[in-house]
Amino acid sequence: MRSMNDIRASSSTLSGAPSLTMSKPSLNNSKASLTHSRQSMNVSDGEERPPTREELIAEFLDKAKFYTSLCLGTTAILSVFAFLFLIPFVVDPAISTIVADYDPVPVTCVVTDHVYAEGMRNCTWSSCREGCTTAAIRCHQLLVNYTKIAFHEWHKHPRDLDSIEWDVMDTKFLVNTEGCGYPPRVNCSEFAKQYGYSHVGEPFPCYYSRAYPEIVVARYSWDDNLKHLILSLIIPNVLFAVSIGVLSYWYCPCCDKACHKSPRVYAEKYPTKEKKESWKIEYPQEFSNKM
Repeated sequence: MRSMNDIRASSSTLSGAPSLTMSKPSLNNSKASLTHSRQSMNVSDGEERPPTREELIAEFLDKAKFYTSLCLGTTAILSVFAFLFLIPFVVDPAISTIVADYDPVPVTCVVTDHVYAEGMRNCTWSSCREGCTTAAIRCHQLLVNYTKIAFHEWHKHPRDLDSIEWDVMDTKFLVNTEGCGYPPRVNCSEFAKQYGYSHVGEPFPCYYSRAYPEIVVARYSWDDNLKHLILSLIIPNVLFAVSIGVLSYWYCPCCDKACHKSPRVYAEKYPTKEKKESWKIEYPQEFSNKM
């Protein structure tokens, strides 16, 4: 027979078993709730929040800076090519015109000879050529006599051509200083019709060079020549300088440091008067040796 102690131990074991089985589901439920709360917190943290106003402005400024830099770089490159293109076609003729020093008042000219030639051997020179970079294959060669009598005076008081003492005779007549150009400004066929063929021997206004009297041109304007020269020099160079300056300010670290350098940096290199006095008190021997 079992003792009373054994019966009590077995009863306590039986009575405690249901309590253990009941505590396991509660523990699992608490773990599940904790995991669910953590997952909900992670989901809430992973959601993308809408950008703020400052972030939108910063993004817009970055895009604007990128496209502006692209436009400035393209402008700088095109300015260089435009300036190189303008040198032979505008700058050089304009400078040659200024050096020639044409008389702004048109004088009286008369065409004495008009020759139309073909072939490079026959076209050693030309009064008018369409295109300044190619050799002339077909050319009009006009020779003129001119007198320094102003054409407006001649027009008011016509004179006999045989009685005129010409200042220069049988000199080359050019459409402009270079004797060439590009349509529609220069049309050699119209030029030949206007001054040659049936118009040989008729007085017309022309401009002679005071520096080189043998040069006579059909067209000249000091104002237009100076305007074209200034524009061709200023516009490409200003665009190039502004574009490179802005790009350097934005992307060159040295330029950015130089622009934002504080004057205190230079001042800190040299001691102040008060600091020198304190050094004299602290190190009198060194200052006396320097003196």
